[in-house]
Amino acid sequence: MADVARAAGVSRTTVSFVLNDRSGVNIPGTTRERILHAAEGLGYRRNAAAQALASQRSGLFGLVTEIVTSPFAADVIKGAQWRSWEDNRFLLIAPSENEQMMEAAAIEKLLEQRIEGLIIAASWHQAIEVPENAHQVPCVLVHCFDESGRLPSVVPDEESGGRAAAQELLAYGHREVAHITLPPGIPAQVGRLRGFGAELSAADVALPDQRIVAGDGTAESGYHGAAELLDGPNPPTAIFCGNDRMAMGAYDAIKERGLRIPHEISVVGFDDQQALADSLRPGLTTVALPFEEMGAAGVRKLTAMTTGSRDTSSHLALDCPLHRRSSVGFALR
Repeated sequence: MADVARAAGVSRTTVSFVLNDRSGVNIPGTTRERILHAAEGLGYRRNAAAQALASQRSGLFGLVTEIVTSPFAADVIKGAQWRSWEDNRFLLIAPSENEQMMEAAAIEKLLEQRIEGLIIAASWHQAIEVPENAHQVPCVLVHCFDESGRLPSVVPDEESGGRAAAQELLAYGHREVAHITLPPGIPAQVGRLRGFGAELSAADVALPDQRIVAGDGTAESGYHGAAELLDGPNPPTAIFCGNDRMAMGAYDAIKERGLRIPHEISVVGFDDQQALADSLRPGLTTVALPFEEMGAAGVRKLTAMTTGSRDTSSHLALDCPLHRRSSVGFALR
């Protein structure tokens, strides 16, 4: 800063006011431009660590996640990173490999960097045990929640996604529908089934127990679930699969039986895993999980908390929109 002051012919205090964008200081525009030009020419870079010590504000947020290698991680990080820039924050990312000890260690490393707030993101919608050191700074959970309710969370509205799938099938005249679920009891399975059934019920369409088959999220379980439904009496005209991988397996079972999608049977998936949904033939109509929006909402909530709001009980559920492709057609019966 002293070098910049000498090059610009002003005091170091004036340089400090300009480079730190101090408000309420009357500095002529020509002087300001001369200082900025000198700083650029000298390659001046602010000392963020020193400023953090002086102001007790680092401008840093931390994000801990085990989903760095998942197909959805980029969207969570993209949303969080974009919102961090918008809020004049910088995001530090630490992988944890879904191990409690590693997660606590990752949080500790971020705390050493004097982060102002923390986001913990999970690979699937679940209740998690939050390491105790996460409570040392404002913390928001993304795609997960703590059962004690101590921390705010941002999760997908699984029920809205189930409703969206039902609305799409009803719009095409389907009344003989079935559902291959995710593993029983997890929030995604419970919410998606509840929303799907409620929307069908509102339209006076039954979803009997024999039309609900439990899967485990794999393509193999989707194949066997669809085979069970299609080989039984009065097979459905449409199948809603709990995720896209099970829909891929259902495609195989459907095609083995000589049926055409969507002409004789329709399929809807969930997740909008684009590399999969776009590559299936026909393209899979599916409900999207709002990963990018959840990342951005987590940072937005964290920014509010670090600037005065302490609503640690807030729970935000984001809609899951339907993305249409070509796997839904009009019912033939």
